[in-house]
Amino acid sequence: MDKSIAIGLIDTLADLTRKDWDIEQCRSIILSFFSSPDFDVNGEELLKQFDSIISSESFVSGNFNHGNGLPCETLTIEQRIELAIVFYRVLSSYPESWQQKLFAAWNVIGILPEDAIYLYLFLGFGPSAYQFQLPDNSFFSQVDPKDWGQINSNRLILLYDENSPAQKLDKALCEKRTGLGGNLLFAYFHSIGCYIAKYHGYKQVLIEDELLVVGRSFCFKPGSCITLSNGEQIRYDDITRIRLMGSGVQPVKLVVQDLEFTFPGSNQGIKPFSTTEESGRVVGILGGSGVGKSTLLNLLSGKLKPHKGKVLINGYDVHNESPKLMGVVGFVPQDDLLIENLSVYQNMLFNARLCFGNYSRKQVRELVDSTLKSLDLWEIRNLKVGNALDKVISGGQRKRLNIGLELLREPAVLFLDEPTSGLSSNDSVMVLSLLRNLADAGKLVVVNIHQPSERLFRMFDRLWVLDKGGYPVYVGNPTEAVGYFREKSARIGNLVVSVAQRKRVNPEDILDIIEQRQVDRSGSFTVNRKVSPEEWYRLYCESIQPKVVAAEGKTALPQGKFRLPDVIKQLNVFTKRNLLSKLANRQYMLLNILEPVVLGLILSFFIKYSPGNEYIFAANRNMPAFIFMSVIVSLFLGLSVSAEEIIGDRRILERESFLNLSRFSYINSKVLYLFGLSAIQMLLFVGVSLTIIGVKGLTLKYWLVLFSSTCFANMLGLIISSVMKSVVAIYITIPLLLVPQILLSGTVVDFDNLNSSLTRRVYVPVIGDAMASRWAYEALAVTQYMDNRYEKNFFDAEMQLSRAAFRASFLIPRLQVKLEECVRLDGIDEDRSADISRHLSFIANEIEHLAQSGDVPQFELQDELKKGLLYDQLAFELNGYLLYIKKLFQDQQRAATAKRDSVYVTLKNKLGDDGVYKLKLGNHNTALAEWVLRSNEVTKYLETDNRLIQKAEPIYMLPDHPFGRAHLYAPYKYFNGQYIKTIWFNIIAIWIFTIALYTLLNLINNKKTGRVPVIWRVIGKVTR
Repeated sequence: MDKSIAIGLIDTLADLTRKDWDIEQCRSIILSFFSSPDFDVNGEELLKQFDSIISSESFVSGNFNHGNGLPCETLTIEQRIELAIVFYRVLSSYPESWQQKLFAAWNVIGILPEDAIYLYLFLGFGPSAYQFQLPDNSFFSQVDPKDWGQINSNRLILLYDENSPAQKLDKALCEKRTGLGGNLLFAYFHSIGCYIAKYHGYKQVLIEDELLVVGRSFCFKPGSCITLSNGEQIRYDDITRIRLMGSGVQPVKLVVQDLEFTFPGSNQGIKPFSTTEESGRVVGILGGSGVGKSTLLNLLSGKLKPHKGKVLINGYDVHNESPKLMGVVGFVPQDDLLIENLSVYQNMLFNARLCFGNYSRKQVRELVDSTLKSLDLWEIRNLKVGNALDKVISGGQRKRLNIGLELLREPAVLFLDEPTSGLSSNDSVMVLSLLRNLADAGKLVVVNIHQPSERLFRMFDRLWVLDKGGYPVYVGNPTEAVGYFREKSARIGNLVVSVAQRKRVNPEDILDIIEQRQVDRSGSFTVNRKVSPEEWYRLYCESIQPKVVAAEGKTALPQGKFRLPDVIKQLNVFTKRNLLSKLANRQYMLLNILEPVVLGLILSFFIKYSPGNEYIFAANRNMPAFIFMSVIVSLFLGLSVSAEEIIGDRRILERESFLNLSRFSYINSKVLYLFGLSAIQMLLFVGVSLTIIGVKGLTLKYWLVLFSSTCFANMLGLIISSVMKSVVAIYITIPLLLVPQILLSGTVVDFDNLNSSLTRRVYVPVIGDAMASRWAYEALAVTQYMDNRYEKNFFDAEMQLSRAAFRASFLIPRLQVKLEECVRLDGIDEDRSADISRHLSFIANEIEHLAQSGDVPQFELQDELKKGLLYDQLAFELNGYLLYIKKLFQDQQRAATAKRDSVYVTLKNKLGDDGVYKLKLGNHNTALAEWVLRSNEVTKYLETDNRLIQKAEPIYMLPDHPFGRAHLYAPYKYFNGQYIKTIWFNIIAIWIFTIALYTLLNLINNKKTGRVPVIWRVIGKVTR
């Protein structure tokens, strides 16, 4: 105790002597009180100070005013009984825990006269309780102490034997115990989480090996144990069980039946383990590193499925009936579950909104406020949580906040993995005290702890000890564990263990005894243990395991306040939480906003080429590269911004899996955020880069295409973020995803030059069609060429001109050559019928395609031509037909030329010659035209067995595949009997890919939760 507190108590006692308190009695109180080992002060020195105070002139004259005691007017002679309250009031002005204060106060009560103890215990804090601002002022009603029946029975527990007057406490919680020789009365103080007890009887009853004084009150703290004369023990959790049964709290029983688990490829795991635990207990799991403590917790909580055995909560299987246990089980892993960029209050608030869908906003905030205050986190509620490298709140505060996230929904069974890891001794005590209070409120708390201090060790009601290999070696009372291991170890070594050694409670001794090494002849420790894990397990099976009794049948589960909000509300909460988290990270937001701007500046600045001093858009040779790199930038930004989204929340998702929250809502919150961010990023990129490069009138189309490809990359990033188990693996995967997009976009490698097994040269190969980059690049290249302010005036006429010119200049002459070859072969060699048939099939196929296009009439002998048999009449008719359609195409060519010239004249009349020239220089790009027209290609067409494939001017070619497949740079796609402009068709194609990835993403995430995806449930309802 701080010396200033002691001085305050001395001042109070001195002041009491002015109200007729006997000075010698006060001196006796000082010596008794401050001689307790709880206080690190010298009682003799304080007694001298007391004597000096009461003999001082100021005290005798009545002008004495103590610094920390109560004013004289508030304490009358009639209220001497409340001396303990006075002490308690003095102590409460100092930063000590409530429990420590009350323990100190009860030490004072313990030396008061018997009647004072009796009245204080059963009248509570009396009429002046409110005046002293004490907790539990409604602890008991103001009743006559003899009227036992009116005492609040929820706070009183009476243990009695056959000779006790139990009928006097017919409204208290009573239980019969043999060997008591009287009665033992317990009063529970909720605010400080302990019992005050008093024994009346004639037998020797011990607490922690010390004899109880009859009629004298004592504090029954967590970890305490009372031993009766017959050897029976009364533990703290026994009294808690009785109190909880009488208070109406729904009991919870955890039954572990032959639980066994083995990791694949090893013999490590958890060996067969059984136990039964009840609500009101704090269970500690003790063991060295790597013995399986965390594995056991994962098995118990349902995160890991055992190979054998069951884990039952009130009869319900944790692994097979998890939906029925929703909200009953809570789990706090060792790692942080906090969103580091949010404040303490925001972390708690969003968690509450996900747990209490039936609460109003006001109710949620009131719940969060009260929880933060109970956790002593109210003062730091507005501080950002931070992370391990950027610490804002202390480790103890982080642990309490992590636990608080689970406490909000009040799970009946709470599992915690190393809750005191990395904390100071004071923070560890505070965390364990919090868990102790939970157990006192009727919860079952199971804690994995490595090596607790003796103070923490005594807070446990039950202890499980694991040895290497996952062998359970002890289940029972923590205070008896050391004695058990000493006795068993000594028995194996044929040694004698004294009573004092068996009763020592030092948790460090447990692991020391278990892992004790053998000594060789030289006196050095060897690597071999004295007692192997298998031997400890054998002893456990012989002496402890048979005592485990498993409950049968199912009982009602506790009904908590936990109610899941609907999918839409969850989506709203997830979206707001994610958005606030991102906005709070200023560096993250600044980089994501500046990155597209900087990339747009770099790309457009370096690519802005002109052969002269003045920049001319038409002369920029790098325009195709700019379009290609814009697509790659969009894919890169989409992947980089989404790749860590889900893996970064992995620990939070692990906790929220116990809440059975909608992964569909979570995924959609990520999708909405990423799509919104991508829209802004692409708007910035397009705005900066197009302005510098000089693209006019196509900003919206550029943005639509690049935004679509970024959304595709977002989905791809979310999938790898869901599948991969580490950030390193994600960033190794990103190049594997980007390189094919670059290679198969149609720019780096010509599709015609791919491996012959991949392409037929008629359409873009299937592997190219599977690349979003191909669709995005083609959409931008075609749009930039055909929709710019200059070319859009001439495009239709030039497309007609190109089609007619190719057919008149290349296709028809080639068919005429084929026909001449057939006639020649037919006249000189009858054995060349196969070649003739092949040539005729080729001609028939091309004529049929021309007729289907509607540009030429059907050949009357088409059916005869398909037969592949040449005769004079067929040759004559076919030759005439080819001459006729060639003339048609030449006429179309002249008409298209006239149309183009007419458009030019119209433009010239409107803008003038200089105006038209400037319009072309500012919008038409020569380099891009060379790419989409393939004007540098020598080969104008390719010939296969039955088709002549045009390679010249692909931008003017109309595809004919019924399902939209086409060559690269096709201006339109043919689908469902109609032509669709390439930009819109390609955008739709990208979004089809995006939706497919979105569906896959939901399937992956719902597979992890074991639930049917919401999207399929919706589709099923619509179908029905």
